[in-house]
Amino acid sequence: MAPSLRLRYPSAMDAFPAFFPLSGKTVAVAGVGAGAEAKARLFEGSPAKVRRLEGQAALMPESYAGAILAFVASEDAAFAEAAASAARAAGVPVNAVDRPALCDFTTPALIDRGEVVAAIGTGGASPMLATLLRHDIEARVPEGAGQVAALFASMQDEVRAALPEPHRRRAFLRAALGGPVAEAAMRGDKALAQRLLREALARDEPGAGRVQFIDARGPADLLTLRAARALAAADVLVCDEAAHADVLALARRDAERSGPQSADHLGQLTAQGLRVARLVTGTGWRSEQAALEAAGIETDVLPIAG
Repeated sequence: MAPSLRLRYPSAMDAFPAFFPLSGKTVAVAGVGAGAEAKARLFEGSPAKVRRLEGQAALMPESYAGAILAFVASEDAAFAEAAASAARAAGVPVNAVDRPALCDFTTPALIDRGEVVAAIGTGGASPMLATLLRHDIEARVPEGAGQVAALFASMQDEVRAALPEPHRRRAFLRAALGGPVAEAAMRGDKALAQRLLREALARDEPGAGRVQFIDARGPADLLTLRAARALAAADVLVCDEAAHADVLALARRDAERSGPQSADHLGQLTAQGLRVARLVTGTGWRSEQAALEAAGIETDVLPIAG
C-alpha cells in the first residue's frame, strides 16, 4: 500500500459510543422511583444481573464492587451526588438521571433486536431528538435482524478460517447478507441458514477487484445510492486532494486511504481482489480509466458529471 493520506471529516464526535458485553456482568441501579425503574427496565431480558441499591447501601463504594455500570436516579440531589461518588470510588462509570454534571456516560435511545443493537445519542443535549431518530431507524431494522447476527456470530470462526483475507471475507459476507442465507436466518430456520452458508463458503472463489470512479466534489447528498454503497464497501480510497469532506465521511473509516496513484498501482490493488473507490474532482480520471480498461481491469463510473 502507498503511504496513507490524512483526510478530513466534516465533524468530530463529542462522545464515543461503545458497547459493553452483558453476559455474566452486573449493573447497579441506585435510588427509587420512576427514574430508577426505567433504568432497570433497560436490562430486562438481558443476561446482566441488576443490583438494586437504596438508602445507605447506595452510598457505600463496596456496594458497587464488580459492577460494570452504575445508574443513579433520585430527586434528592445530595443522595445522587453521594451515590455517584461511591460508584466512582469503586471504579464504576456512572450515569445520573437528569444530572449531566455527575455523568461519566449518557444513555442513548436504543433499538434492541437481540444480537443487533443500535444506539442514538446526543450527549444528553436532546433526548427527544434521539428518540425521534430511533423511531425512524427502528422501522428500517427488521425484527429478524438479531437472528441473522446470531447466525454469523455462531459461524464466525468457520468463515474466518475459510476466508482469512479481510477483503474477501467482507465481500462474501456482503453477498450472504443479501441472499438466501440471511432470509433463512430471518425466518428462524437456523439449520437451513447454516447449511446454505457452508455451501456458499465451499463455492467461494477469490474475485477480481475493481476500481469505481466516484464524483467527490460534493456535497454528499448529490451522490447516487449506488455510489454511496460503493464508498461504504470500498477496501481502499484513492482520493484527489479536493475530495469533499461530506463524501469522505460516507466511507468506512478503517479503509486504506491515499492520494492519487498510477494506473499500474491501481491495477496491483485490484489484482489482490481489493475494491478501490477512486474519488475524483477533476476530469483527468478519463485517461486513468482508459488505461485501466486497456489493462483489462474492471471499472465503474458512478456517475461523473462534466
